[in-house]
Amino acid sequence: MKTADSFKSYILSTTNDSKIIFIRLVVSLIFISEGIQKYLFLEILGPGHFQEIGFSHAFFWAYFTGACEMIFGLMVLLGLLTRLASVPLLIIMATAFITTKIPLFVTKGFWTFLHEYSTDFSITVLLVILFIYGGGKWSADLKILTR
Repeated sequence: MKTADSFKSYILSTTNDSKIIFIRLVVSLIFISEGIQKYLFLEILGPGHFQEIGFSHAFFWAYFTGACEMIFGLMVLLGLLTRLASVPLLIIMATAFITTKIPLFVTKGFWTFLHEYSTDFSITVLLVILFIYGGGKWSADLKILTR
């Protein structure tokens, strides 16, 4: 029982920092909008894109990824299980890096890679901050923990 309580405390623990809300807003709005776009723009960002970068079962992976981006993006927006929600989003970022950015580096060179990866790098750093510090002062995590 004590292990379960300490795990819950770790997952829900957060800093009492009110500035984390800005990080949550940026990260969540980007992921929610990207998830929606996977359903709206099928050839550019949805199954067509996933097939182009080599995924078998492109429809499944595009819609699965889009749903995850929207669900976990919403969780980050609310500050609900912020640390847990950041993990699948970090996995999405790592997958995007491997499947799109490394080939870009190989085919178009360092400077093009650097230009294209700057936003992804920023989002990844912000996700790491959320994973380390939690949802902050105005989060569902803090409300649940202080009950």
